[in-house]
Amino acid sequence: MTDKKQDLADLLGGSDRCILSTGNAEIDKKIADGLPLSSLTLIEGENDTGKSVLTQQIVWGAMKQGMNVDIFTTESTSKSFLSQMESMSLDVSEYFAWGYLRLFPLHIAGMKWSKEEMDGMLQRVIDFIRTSRAEVVVIDSLTMFTEYTTSDMVLTFFTNCKNLVDYGKTILITLHPYAFEEDTLVRIRSTCDAHLVMKKTQLGNKYVMLMEVVKVRGAHKTTGNIVSFEVHPGYGMKIIPVSMAKI
Repeated sequence: MTDKKQDLADLLGGSDRCILSTGNAEIDKKIADGLPLSSLTLIEGENDTGKSVLTQQIVWGAMKQGMNVDIFTTESTSKSFLSQMESMSLDVSEYFAWGYLRLFPLHIAGMKWSKEEMDGMLQRVIDFIRTSRAEVVVIDSLTMFTEYTTSDMVLTFFTNCKNLVDYGKTILITLHPYAFEEDTLVRIRSTCDAHLVMKKTQLGNKYVMLMEVVKVRGAHKTTGNIVSFEVHPGYGMKIIPVSMAKI
């Protein structure tokens, strides 16, 4: 099975163990050539600003690099996730079938969303990540937990994620900023190695998505870029040449 995985990675572009690529060279250039491995990345934005699309693009890049990926999602089911990836020509079904990509939908029949359940859930996620073989972990999104847990529990969760980074894990977490107190958000952002902010704006008669690269640890290229893109069926994320001085 290991040989099969390596064959897939070689077929799709080989591996680069210094950074986590999105699998799209144009997007990589906008985020300092990619995200650093063994890092904690925060992707924040309101509804429908492209957070899940970006994480799916990064998952594709991880697959191309021959990595194992675990995804905890409150945003989709396994079937809908795989369908969304395929619709962007990022078909990961073979990786999923071989177990290199594992999906853990958190909307489970019979699950009770309560404070008691959520207090233990965040710690169980940490315990699972610690023992998982996955090098890359995506949590999309953390917002669902905020209604049932305290700010202290959320901050403890981020601290635990940061500790796991020291053991070689690359963790990406999406969230909606409206669900967090400003002081909590400031502390979360300072904990993370990379911080991307997703937005949406109207240009003319259409909406485009924006990605602001706030910081990337150890970046050799300038961060602070604002990147505009659209999502095209059959292509995925496509950078569009729009100059934005201020958003």
